[in-house]
Amino acid sequence: MTGMNVETVHQTGHGLPATRSTTAAGSAYRDDLDGLRGLAIALVVVFHVWFGRVSGGVDVFLVLSGFFFTGLVLRRAERAHVPWAWTVVRRTARRLGPAMAVVLAAVVAATIVWQPYTQWSSTAAQVLASMFYVQNWQLAMTWSDYLAADPSVSPLQHLWSMSVQGQFYVAVLITVVVIAWLCARFARPDRTRLVLGVVVVAAGLASFGYAASGTATHQGWNYYDTLARGWELLAGAGLAVIAPYVVLARRIRGALAAAGVAGVVLCGWLIVDGANRFPGPAALLPVAAAAAVILSAAHLSPGDRPWPNRILAHPAMRWLGDLAYPLYLWHWPILIFFLAERGNPHAGIAGGSAVIGISLVLAWLTHRWVELPLRRGAGADRKEPGDKGTRAVWAVVGLLLAATIAVTVGWQSALRVSPASAAEVLDPEKYPGAEALASGAPTPAEPLRPTVFDASADVPPPTGDGCIADWDTREVITCTYGDPDAERTLALVGSSHAEHWLPALQVLAEEHAFRVQVYLKMGCPLTMAADALYKGEPNPDCRDWSAEVIDRLGVDRADWVFTTGTRPRDEGGDETPEDYLAVWSALSDRGLNVVAVRDTPWLRRGTVRYKAADCLAGGGDRISCGMRREDALAPVNPALEPSSAFPSVFPIDLTDAVCEPTVCSVAEGNILIYHDEHHLTASYSRSLAGPLGRALQPILGWW
Repeated sequence: MTGMNVETVHQTGHGLPATRSTTAAGSAYRDDLDGLRGLAIALVVVFHVWFGRVSGGVDVFLVLSGFFFTGLVLRRAERAHVPWAWTVVRRTARRLGPAMAVVLAAVVAATIVWQPYTQWSSTAAQVLASMFYVQNWQLAMTWSDYLAADPSVSPLQHLWSMSVQGQFYVAVLITVVVIAWLCARFARPDRTRLVLGVVVVAAGLASFGYAASGTATHQGWNYYDTLARGWELLAGAGLAVIAPYVVLARRIRGALAAAGVAGVVLCGWLIVDGANRFPGPAALLPVAAAAAVILSAAHLSPGDRPWPNRILAHPAMRWLGDLAYPLYLWHWPILIFFLAERGNPHAGIAGGSAVIGISLVLAWLTHRWVELPLRRGAGADRKEPGDKGTRAVWAVVGLLLAATIAVTVGWQSALRVSPASAAEVLDPEKYPGAEALASGAPTPAEPLRPTVFDASADVPPPTGDGCIADWDTREVITCTYGDPDAERTLALVGSSHAEHWLPALQVLAEEHAFRVQVYLKMGCPLTMAADALYKGEPNPDCRDWSAEVIDRLGVDRADWVFTTGTRPRDEGGDETPEDYLAVWSALSDRGLNVVAVRDTPWLRRGTVRYKAADCLAGGGDRISCGMRREDALAPVNPALEPSSAFPSVFPIDLTDAVCEPTVCSVAEGNILIYHDEHHLTASYSRSLAGPLGRALQPILGWW
């Protein structure tokens, strides 16, 4: 390649466009960054498969993405004598789209073949979110745990990073187009790089501050948030702006290269809780390491680069770098389907090796038969038709994409669940539910309700009414149910496991004229703990929310507070945590009476949670899909002993209305008990009104 403006696009990062270029500054093609890409993807795969935590490799990818894409767009803008923006869009779509289409089609097919049909809808939603590059927002809204590589996790969850990058590409392209136009119109065209540099620095600092704040306040959202991740991409963008002007001494280059490679390799070992800390300040390690490698060999020919860069440029590393994008796409779904088939959260040495081997083979096939033919068909950028092989690949990719869209959209449309039908009030003679256990009510032969398709929509009213604070809502939300004009008030307080008792309490409130005032927050039982967690992630909003709710209860003066008094233990059974006692003490100090209900069993096989509907759809029955009672619950209600120290705390236990003597099944009295892994359906909760009323009557004395 010769000449000042020669530019050949190749694949880098997650398939992002980059350039081989020879410029006036004398820069040569950075094959060492191919190796860096290969190293990073190897770490991502190994840490996902065997260590169950993040490696920092994705953060390295984000820096490379920002560096290469911004550099490409900036160079095109500086040669503004020809239209360029649409060419970049077309080129980027060609690099990212085909491999993605192949993997999405394969995941849809594997889901249909191996997964229960109740999971098809969620997979379809994930496919569409990935296809339109909004996957990260879907995961952020559910606080999905990126570390949880187990059978219950989406096979497409890893594509959140592709969504972040896609959104960044759009933002950078628009920004550069606007800046280039403004500079050409009101200043000088050669000011584009300077103005872009100022914008990148300002946006990067704002994003870093936002990410640092989010780590402490809403990490579950922060991890997937494009605005929080932006500073990592913008670090790469900033390097693209300044790299042509950076001149470093040889010793400094060598030190940067060695430190950068060491930082990339050691990041996952030095920061063992990266999912709880990235993209906050802890992510400075992988970002700085990637930046060091990029700067260490700027302007140098391959023979003059420091030895770490030459190692990264080894053919084996470059080969792995060539497979980086398809390997990233394939490894996670292969891992998740493997774990689902085994019903185990851990791949093991042999299983993990098989997962990696299969992923490498599929990545190579995708690279060889999809990416390379389309790369050779770069004549498309010059509006040339390309050869027959290229057209054949495009035809196959187009068919796969069309089929994937048709199947996913069609399935979603066909399975729209009406909340009204899911929440249908059932005839108690045909559907005795809990009374079949609690009072021996006969169970006639009737179809299960809600159905496995309707189960997910059979939820208590606050979820639909917006009367439960979500993961990222700090404010206390309160609503009134039951008889709003009643003189007596019961406060329903805590997490969704308090919420799912509301349908039963509503039946009692209508019968006995009392008001139910709810104070609810997702994933947040009342707690005084300074290190409140949800799914293993810090949840400081929960502590602050709980403190405010306890104060509000002291002011509102409900007659009784109804909340959960136990929770499951990871190793089996259930317990009353120490921080629950602190809550009881705080409520007692305010003169409040408390009903502490024992939490219902959470469905799990070992440490892997599963949905009742999925198990039934997969061929199980209500017993085989349930749990042994001794695995789900302790022999005695754990709240009994500690509550004896609090005269105003009254524990109740409805276990015998949910579980049989030896098994906790997933359906009783023709009613499905769970709408997911651990929440009661509203239908089953309503059937618990009788047993709950009999347990509350001697305590409340209201009927």
